Amino acid sequence: MSVENGDELELELFDSKLLQEIDFAKSPVSFPNGISITNPGESLVMRSLKISDFDKGYIQLLSQLTDTSNTTKEMFLERFHAMKNCKDTYYATVIEDTSTNQIIAGATLEIEQKFIRQCAIRGRIEEVVVLEEYRGKQLGKLLLSTLTLLSQKLGCYKLSLECAEDNIPFYQKFGFKPHTECYMVLRFRPK
Repeated sequence: MSVENGDELELELFDSKLLQEIDFAKSPVSFPNGISITNPGESLVMRSLKISDFDKGYIQLLSQLTDTSNTTKEMFLERFHAMKNCKDTYYATVIEDTSTNQIIAGATLEIEQKFIRQCAIRGRIEEVVVLEEYRGKQLGKLLLSTLTLLSQKLGCYKLSLECAEDNIPFYQKFGFKPHTECYMVLRFRPK
């Protein structure tokens, strides 16, 4: 699949206006200096993932979490369009430093359609990451708060995430609690 025009490059995974509609006053945590969805910091913009973000370092950002070394632009485009076609399911949210045209943070809210609980929906937070040199600016906290509020706005009955044991205190600030269910994994490819 080739990308030939600028309009295609600016295609969003979901409509970023959805983020601006969130009542940030309901955030489970507080932020200093007026940090918010509409004001993440000087020269920073929070928005939906766009096709152009491949060239702005999105895959390199994700490499801080796991192996992304063989992800080509064609693979990215194919996955982006597949995710976009799953309406109301994927909310990959990024923070761009407009002074460098670089994606410096991101997180994804995934929505699962359920038959349980009167056909409810469940949210899952994935791939929370902040570029190392931008850590300490509360961007991870901002992303998590935003996606927590978005999951409530969308009507999720439950929101979950997986994290390293060292990160439990961070997520507890948002009301997450360790659960008695056991997390198990079966990998079909090497890490």
